[in-house]
Amino acid sequence: MSSQVNKEICQIVPRLPPDIDGVGDYALNLAHQLRSDFGINTHFIVCDPAWVRSDQLEGFKVNQVNSRSTKSLITQLANIDLSGPILLHYVGYGYAKRGCPTWLVDGLKIWKHQRQQARLVIMFHEVFAFGPIWTSAFWLSAIQKCLVKRLVRLSDRILTSKHFYAELLQSSAPDRFTNIPTFPVFSTVGELQSPSRLFEKTRRLVIFGGRRNRSKVYKDSLEQLRQICRYLDIQQIFDIGPVLDSLPAKIDNVPIIAAGCLPSEEISTILSNSIAGFFSYHPAFLGKSTIFAAYCAHRIIPISATMTDLPEEGLQPGKHYALPAQYNTEKRDMALMQAIADDAYAWYQMHSLSAQAKAYYTLLSDLEIAQL
Repeated sequence: MSSQVNKEICQIVPRLPPDIDGVGDYALNLAHQLRSDFGINTHFIVCDPAWVRSDQLEGFKVNQVNSRSTKSLITQLANIDLSGPILLHYVGYGYAKRGCPTWLVDGLKIWKHQRQQARLVIMFHEVFAFGPIWTSAFWLSAIQKCLVKRLVRLSDRILTSKHFYAELLQSSAPDRFTNIPTFPVFSTVGELQSPSRLFEKTRRLVIFGGRRNRSKVYKDSLEQLRQICRYLDIQQIFDIGPVLDSLPAKIDNVPIIAAGCLPSEEISTILSNSIAGFFSYHPAFLGKSTIFAAYCAHRIIPISATMTDLPEEGLQPGKHYALPAQYNTEKRDMALMQAIADDAYAWYQMHSLSAQAKAYYTLLSDLEIAQL
């Protein structure tokens, strides 16, 4: 390891496991990989006072704010003997009910003022909300934009998960950064190094994720689900995630098994022996979906309930994920399905967990050298 890179960083997160939180899962997986590949340890600060307190999590030290306040954040930062940078995982609604965590931004500003050599790196998992005039997102959007702009100006390096977000961040402070790295998220339930081909797997389809997106599948996308089940001759559907209020017992004659919430290892095992994963998630946001990433990482066919003809984040419909309405059940083409699974898997390798850990390491190395 380069002598310029500190052996410890601080990661600030909304919450961590056992809470179900995609950002927390991302940060914890990244921490493991940075420690494994580069010997960089992580000290976490959890910013949800309601999180089940633990001073250690999977070998990492954890501090927790007592309240969502500037004072509490500064107190926790002062409690950490840290010479390395802070990595903030930013999603406004993770730190404040209305997506406006002024306390967080104020705290980081004071911390940087107190420590002249302090360095701040921000991963923007989201930027600011959009919405129609009758929603709070519309009325609070200006405040959220202001906070993001302040964070960009406070930070020493920034990165994000979506090209559109990078453009918004660039426009919010055009004189601050000329290049903003973009990394679609990685799978938080494991990856396969040598996944099987489709013909070696069970004809099982997986519907995986949180309550809202899975409920949307069963409410709005049953016909698309039926189409793809017939096309692929699906024999079994596994529903993985928090228990739903209503779940069909079967689709046509295909039984649905409610697996509930499972450990990552079990989810990975199920995915590794399935041929397809279904989602009802707008394709414009696939780059920030850990569910889509999990399907790609296990070399199964990602299937979108939403029709589109627009490529996003290098993803092309019909090439990296399937659209049910395009396939005739009388002319099944498993070679085409295998090609989609292969292309999705290849796309994923460019920003897998190990690839992103290396990118973070390079970014942190450059930051250390710049401070000399």
